[in-house]
Amino acid sequence: MTAHEEMADPAAPETGPSLVFEEKAAPHTWLDDIVGLATGTFTVSLGLFLLHMSMAVTGGTAGLSLLLNYALDWPFAALFAVVNLPFGVLAVWKRGWNFALRTLVCIGAVSGFSVLIEQLFLIDRIDPIFGTIAGNLLAGIGLLIVFRHGASLGGINVVALVIQDATGIRVGWTMMVFDVLVILLALLVVPWQFVLLSAAGAVVLNLVLALNHRPGRYIGH
Repeated sequence: MTAHEEMADPAAPETGPSLVFEEKAAPHTWLDDIVGLATGTFTVSLGLFLLHMSMAVTGGTAGLSLLLNYALDWPFAALFAVVNLPFGVLAVWKRGWNFALRTLVCIGAVSGFSVLIEQLFLIDRIDPIFGTIAGNLLAGIGLLIVFRHGASLGGINVVALVIQDATGIRVGWTMMVFDVLVILLALLVVPWQFVLLSAAGAVVLNLVLALNHRPGRYIGH
């Protein structure tokens, strides 16, 4: 057998498909988690910044924080942290201290990155359609990364993960129900045109989660 044939042999352990779809994948290292959570929280923060610049909202406690920011003109970073803190109790009770501590760190990271992005990413305006769709897409990708590294961003994310553990209902579908309620509340603060656009953007965010965050799809842990 030639060297080329040996490399192409599907039965060879070096090239077999089991390396890609191994059921017992190597767990994340502490460095994997640090980089992953930092990447995820930064991506979420950038997405929320685009939503804020577009005068749009999204679902969950992030959307609620944006609504309070529009209504009260209080700093988003502080609102996001305060709104999510009560859900830390639920995280400890249902998911354990490891998950809860990671979640609290991620909440703080999103608040911190939000302040940093506001200071460094200086733009006057953004097309609201682009900002809403791109913002929700980035937020969804960031949440997916955070979930896959054993954490959440508090709030509805924790509730959705608890429901998935208990019933198997995917996180994205549960969050979509809550998001509808938050977006309806936006009618009290934001013009209806922006609310409709926000609803379309929230669908994008939740489709990212519903199609990618499901039991058995991700082999790392």
